[in-house]
Amino acid sequence: MRYLPLTDADRTAMLARIGAPSIDALFADVPAEVRLDGPIRGLPNHAGELAVERHMARLSARNLPAGEVPFFLGAGAYRHHVPASVDHLIQRGEFLTSYTPYQPEIAQGTLQVLFEFQTQVARLYGCEIANASMYDGSTACWEALCMARRITRRSKAVLSEGLHPHYVSTIETMAGFHGDRIVYNPPMLVPNTDAGTLISAIDEDTSCVVVQYPDILGRLPDLARIAEAAQAKGALLIAVVTEPVALGAIASPGELGADIVVGEGQSLGVGLQFGGPYLGLFATREKYVRQMPGRLCGETVDTEGRRGFVLTLSTREQHIRREKATSNICTNSALCALAFSVHMTLLGEKGLRALAAQNHRLACVAADRLKAIPGVRLLNESFFNEFTLLLDADARQAVRRLSERGVLAGVALGRLYPGRAELSGGLLVAVTETASEDDIETLARQLEEELA
Repeated sequence: MRYLPLTDADRTAMLARIGAPSIDALFADVPAEVRLDGPIRGLPNHAGELAVERHMARLSARNLPAGEVPFFLGAGAYRHHVPASVDHLIQRGEFLTSYTPYQPEIAQGTLQVLFEFQTQVARLYGCEIANASMYDGSTACWEALCMARRITRRSKAVLSEGLHPHYVSTIETMAGFHGDRIVYNPPMLVPNTDAGTLISAIDEDTSCVVVQYPDILGRLPDLARIAEAAQAKGALLIAVVTEPVALGAIASPGELGADIVVGEGQSLGVGLQFGGPYLGLFATREKYVRQMPGRLCGETVDTEGRRGFVLTLSTREQHIRREKATSNICTNSALCALAFSVHMTLLGEKGLRALAAQNHRLACVAADRLKAIPGVRLLNESFFNEFTLLLDADARQAVRRLSERGVLAGVALGRLYPGRAELSGGLLVAVTETASEDDIETLARQLEEELA
């Protein structure tokens, strides 16, 4: 028997109560082009379980598995080797079955893990305080803008041209509900970020400047110069790090003057799964801690002097009055934060630096080999493990045809910036420790044949 929790009369009554004419009206904010307006093509309305399994297996077989071919995709989500011990440890019952640490007296292990996680993020970002994680990098970035607005009491945000377009989209969507003014222009295919134009947009109405580091084209912006210019106008610098492994090789944003540092933590401990889960990281200066979203775990002692951990700050409306809450975002990604923390612990500072060096060396090998191909130029003057190639051809078509040859060559800028013909020749190539020098040579030979 099917379980039908609501009748048509129930639905009609609920819609009438909230003043919506139909269920479709509840989804008016979802763009029409992504709404499903009928049955899914190729799928029957119902089928037996075995038939569904066979159908799904056929669909799955059409994929090109990332682990079975040379793989150079990045653009904010990276494929790194995650040691088997990470999954083994996070699947222990005391971690896997824990929910949120609302009862600190019985969740000491969870709280201690979050305390260690916060310490690692703060050190990685070069900041004094980090929270217990957020959904993902893009929502953490939006929360940082909100925090800057609360601190400065201004509502104009200046976004770097090098900020990931999906982060920009998240910000623009949320800003539509909050009334923030967003200043942003898509990137130009030039070797370095245009710090001068970015700085010229900062004025006395600016709450923050948001800069990705390294940026979406793999370039390394001059954070120290931008931080100085922003702070001279009373604005905050928000640095966004989508590839945390990079901080094993380059100076941390906090060291370079960033007031808030946010980003994606998926690279460490959380495998690449093309759609999540992801892990938002968030850190700032201690003087701004009471404006920080999410929750913060602290260390203390009990009445008998024994070491313990508690939720020190929880500025969500679940914990405090709504008008006093800094955010209603439902942090945190606790199991992903645990995976991040375990991976970081296994690496240690020495291991992280070695991993970063290995990534950079392989990226340099790839860049040198690829830029020697006729019809290919290297955009970047500097990069970590990701760089942009300029092809004398449409990069989306090249990527598609290379996938048919069994090589996942990278992310075409035309996919990230649809409709911008001037970027159509750009190809973003990411090289991590999972790519061998043989993989790089395979990519180079296939690309050379494709462009011949």
